[in-house]
Amino acid sequence: MKKAIQQSLITGVLAFLVFGPISGLVLAGYDVDFHGERPLIIALVVALSRFAFILLADSKKGTQLSQIIFGRRDGGVTVSSGESHNYYLLFGGIIAAFALPFILSKYWLSVAVLALIYVLLAMGLNIVVGLAGLLDLGFVAFYAVGAYGYALGFQYLGLGFWSAIPFGAFLAACFGVVLGFPVLRMHGDYLAIVTLGFGEIIRLVLNNWVSFTGGPSGVFVPPPTILGLEFTRRAKQGGEPFHQFFDIAYSGSFRTIFLYLVLLLLVISITFFVVRLRKMPLGRAWEALREDEIACRSLGINHVTTKLSAFAMGAMVGGLGGVFFAASQGFVNPTSFTFFESALILAIVVLGGLGSTIGVIVAALVLTVLPELLRDFSQYRVLLFGLAMVLMMIWRPRGLVRPKRPMFKLGSAVVAAHTPPTAESNFKVSH
Repeated sequence: MKKAIQQSLITGVLAFLVFGPISGLVLAGYDVDFHGERPLIIALVVALSRFAFILLADSKKGTQLSQIIFGRRDGGVTVSSGESHNYYLLFGGIIAAFALPFILSKYWLSVAVLALIYVLLAMGLNIVVGLAGLLDLGFVAFYAVGAYGYALGFQYLGLGFWSAIPFGAFLAACFGVVLGFPVLRMHGDYLAIVTLGFGEIIRLVLNNWVSFTGGPSGVFVPPPTILGLEFTRRAKQGGEPFHQFFDIAYSGSFRTIFLYLVLLLLVISITFFVVRLRKMPLGRAWEALREDEIACRSLGINHVTTKLSAFAMGAMVGGLGGVFFAASQGFVNPTSFTFFESALILAIVVLGGLGSTIGVIVAALVLTVLPELLRDFSQYRVLLFGLAMVLMMIWRPRGLVRPKRPMFKLGSAVVAAHTPPTAESNFKVSH
């Protein structure tokens, strides 16, 4: 009890000192007012939580509960005990995802579109960081290349939405290869610094090359169409409005529903592709490169092509996300592609679990929807968001879904060939 009281008082004082300037100082014109009740309430809550945690941790039931909640904290490799495909759960989730556009409002549907875009970005970065083990802090550059590929492709080449999808993906993959060549011999912090510089270079070029990219003013992006049908009230690209063709009432959510459905199909396809790719030789080479590059090269794996393929594949998926971001916004400018975006995508990958496709998808959905749910607490939204991330790293240090490696079973013929003969079997053979 004495230990709990002492530590809770110390924790409360530290919390008051930390949160006092953050939540207590309020700017009123040219003066600064101090409201001590806010940090005092926060410090009191922190102290009481610390007191309850210490008392609970010292008890037997608290220890058992901690083992159940936090589980094992080791950093070993988890091997699956066998195949456990929850096909019914997967099928139900896909059906629910396709039904969302007809249930959600236009605002939440736009949030769902943004969430799917971040799912694409997170899966692209997961290939580079989670599978290949190459720390990339400038992934937002490929996001920007895909978005500007659509915008500038329309402005200078007359590309439409459907032709901009492969063009943006190919252009981002080329930039991924360009980034991969200078960093072939770099690892760890040096690789992170170079990729961070690459992301800033792309942003500065987009911001300062005014004659080509429009600079800070940005570039207009045409709305998407399908088979010549436009989702606007009046045709602006020489086609026919969607609602007039089907003789239905116009709704501003038609374009958002269309983008959501196309994005959902693309996310499902890329998820299936990445899952299958992990079991192929290229995916095995990425994981070998992540574990030990020297051992990987000693086994005859070409580390140059392996690294370049990881950068190109991840950049391609990020470029697809940029194309859909430009299509959903209708306008792009460099302020949408700052370092904060790269940090957020990397946080999604880490929280979801490095190398875990399902975990990355869940983390992208959570970290995109959670800030929108916290809009009522606008003054404390960033604080609550940061606390949620800290609690997640304490609860699941290896991510929401810990990646598992498959267990391979030997066939009966192989097992029989490697089983030593017994005395009874030798007697039968001799007779």
